[in-house]
Amino acid sequence: MKFDIKIVFLILGLLLISADAMAQNTNEPSSKKEKKRKKHKYKLPDIDLSHWKVTIPAGNPAEVAPPDILDYANNKMLKPYMFNDSARGALVFYAVPNATTANTKYSRSELREQMEPGSNNVNWTFEQGGKMKGRLAMGKVSKDKNGKYHKVIIMQIHGRLSNEQRDLIGQKDNNAPPVLKIYWQNGKIRVKTKQLKDLSVNETDILKTDSWTDDKGYTFKEEVDFRPFELEVKVSEGKLVVSLNKTEFAVYDDIHMEKWGVFENYFKAGNYLQTRDEGAYSEVKYFSLEVSH
Repeated sequence: MKFDIKIVFLILGLLLISADAMAQNTNEPSSKKEKKRKKHKYKLPDIDLSHWKVTIPAGNPAEVAPPDILDYANNKMLKPYMFNDSARGALVFYAVPNATTANTKYSRSELREQMEPGSNNVNWTFEQGGKMKGRLAMGKVSKDKNGKYHKVIIMQIHGRLSNEQRDLIGQKDNNAPPVLKIYWQNGKIRVKTKQLKDLSVNETDILKTDSWTDDKGYTFKEEVDFRPFELEVKVSEGKLVVSLNKTEFAVYDDIHMEKWGVFENYFKAGNYLQTRDEGAYSEVKYFSLEVSH
């Protein structure tokens, strides 16, 4: 059998090219694996929990404060209600209607600021001021019988009585109303603050919860839906400012904010589900959270 020498050389050339390609392919898996490792690299939220405690809808309910909260990822009690979304780099707060705290009827998976880690007794006033800034997104949330999403409080400024104020009005605890509540409500951000019912109230009665009521509320125009957004709350003497994505602002600098200066305060952030409907649930995802004074 005779072979054309040109065909022989052509076949040999193709074999060499094929062998070279196979040799190159042997290097590809390692680079692909490296890329896959990069794609699947865990992301962590940008949140320092050393000055926060968390309340979850378990137990009576359960609370975890610093330093234990720093190991939340390994805490079996916390895992169902406070856990990482490592794909998005978020800290997830999950809530269902279950255990409630004193003076409330709803459940929460929510952080409470502690200026002195492990203690609720050191707080701040409007005169001292403060700022809370967070980047977050609404996760899964249930709907009511009318097909509307259940609303969720995602940030708060809560009032607190000093021990002297508590004793003055004969109250059994140090609880005072929240001066600020920020809601995720049907895809929009809604803000409510407190107003005095009677501006001529005396120095004692002003400390009582029933001397205050919610204002009519304000809803930001931007619809955030389930996309990430940024909230910032700034407090100074007689003034409260809430901003959404640095483009919309709600400013409160009236007599009610001036009068609120009598109280101590602390920041709250997380997931405070505003329903007791059977089967209800909500998720709030925080990518970052920071507080300064």
